[in-house]
Amino acid sequence: MTCLRFGLLSFALLTLVSRVTAQAEKPADPKGGNAVATTMAFAHLYGSPDALAPAKDRALKTKFIAGLGKSPELTWDTASAFLDKDTFRKLSGGKDAISVEAMGQLVGDKTPQSRKDMNAKTRLHADLLSTQFDLIEEQHRKPAEQLVAWVVKNYQAGKPLGVIVICTGNTRRSMLGATMGNVAAAYSGLPDVRFHSGGTEPDTINPRTIATLKEIGLDIEATGKEAARGKKGAENPIYRVRWGKGLETNEFSKTYTDASNPQENFAAILVCSEAETACPNVTGATARIPALYLDPKAFDGAAFESAKYAERRDDMGRLMLSVMTQARRRLEVDGKLK
Repeated sequence: MTCLRFGLLSFALLTLVSRVTAQAEKPADPKGGNAVATTMAFAHLYGSPDALAPAKDRALKTKFIAGLGKSPELTWDTASAFLDKDTFRKLSGGKDAISVEAMGQLVGDKTPQSRKDMNAKTRLHADLLSTQFDLIEEQHRKPAEQLVAWVVKNYQAGKPLGVIVICTGNTRRSMLGATMGNVAAAYSGLPDVRFHSGGTEPDTINPRTIATLKEIGLDIEATGKEAARGKKGAENPIYRVRWGKGLETNEFSKTYTDASNPQENFAAILVCSEAETACPNVTGATARIPALYLDPKAFDGAAFESAKYAERRDDMGRLMLSVMTQARRRLEVDGKLK
């Protein structure tokens, strides 16, 4: 009897874990679920670009929470924080309010194909980060504005537009920034904006970097090939990084001038102080944007090291998602994107 009870309990636990895992890997349904999350997704796809800046994110969420708490629909009083009156009337069909269900349908209608093509778990994590733009630090908001402006100025539909994220060793922050940039570009429907990583003194991509990206659903595997080794002589594997159907690249530690990276007309994002000092001029770049982040390496060996890598991944992810969300809306408003 004891063995039978244990077996039944084990079966129940396995069933529960399977259900939880399946739910975590299933993309969020924009037509149902949480009213505030649906309204935020609606705002990001239809709102005024100026209303989507990180500095306005907390006030926007506060208004959504208050307004939807009074009525489970989007009224003009709440919508006025991110829409003009004519757009509101058009989207509401001339009514005085838009139901959560209707917003969900509008979100579904405008969800970019590249977002639909993303790995389910990666997309779900991007959904979460897109509700946290108020957590983008003040020191990173100006660099974000600069990158938004550069993308809008240089974007041409159907043509690749390159951004290189640069740090000294190209082992942690530059890899995290470039990968989360590619996730953000796909999520926002601008997969032609491609993010690359590079350094000034390449070494090898740190296993902790790989682990924290796999944690949010990216497929990363060694190709079996190796790139040139750095000064320290460590093995430098080439990894296949995939964040969705048709959304992939090869990554390895390299100089930012490596032949696999754009050679001209790209934006350079400098994410560590050493690289900023070492690169007063970035050859081939039409924009040089310092956006400095603390190195998670400082916590290697700590019991909570994985949490610190996740913290840095998400810091960069929020910035990249905010940038690409704003860029898409500006391109649409300017008539450069349909």
